Amino acid sequence: MLFNPFCPLAPLSVARILALRATVLLLLTLLIKAKVRIAAFSALGFLLLILQTLLFLALSGGLALVAGGAALYTSQQRKAAAA
Repeated sequence: MLFNPFCPLAPLSVARILALRATVLLLLTLLIKAKVRIAAFSALGFLLLILQTLLFLALSGGLALVAGGAALYTSQQRKAAAA
């Protein structure tokens, strides 16, 4: 016959209850640790995504500026050659 661990008449019931409490506390601690780790790495991933996006925008803006400068330079060279 199996004893109910919460029954006060069961042998070693105090030890069983304390063991269950310790197990629950350990599992809750591990769950909280996992949630904190997930949140931290999600924030890190979000920051890296923002950094990557800003670098892409800066580089594409720089390339557009260089292309615009090259177009302006060639148009000025053609005007000077035509005159």
